[in-house]
Amino acid sequence: MPRPVNKRASLPGASELFRPTQQPEPRRSTPDAAQDSAAEATEPAPPRATGRIRHDQKITVYFSSEELFALEDATLELKRRHGLSLDRGRLVRTAVAMVVADLAANGEDAAVVAELRGSE
Repeated sequence: MPRPVNKRASLPGASELFRPTQQPEPRRSTPDAAQDSAAEATEPAPPRATGRIRHDQKITVYFSSEELFALEDATLELKRRHGLSLDRGRLVRTAVAMVVADLAANGEDAAVVAELRGSE
């Protein structure tokens, strides 16, 4: 009796598909590096929005139709009038980074605090 043929394709594993695409920055071992580390420990750098890179985390956010149209309109206006190359995701990441930085800098007086208190 002939042996059955395995018809399954050999596919790469998750570690091959989701490998890091950027090299980590090398650590500096100079005296300045120690001073930089101390400064970073006392005052964290404000978060910045990431640009066009492969992101390793995902969230799902639900929008109303009006909110989604407003996001699309803002994206198109930034492209047309300001010549920026972006998509909705980049715009949202930038807006989140701005809110987080404002909250870190202003605490109770941050715009997001006032907005969220007004919507309760």
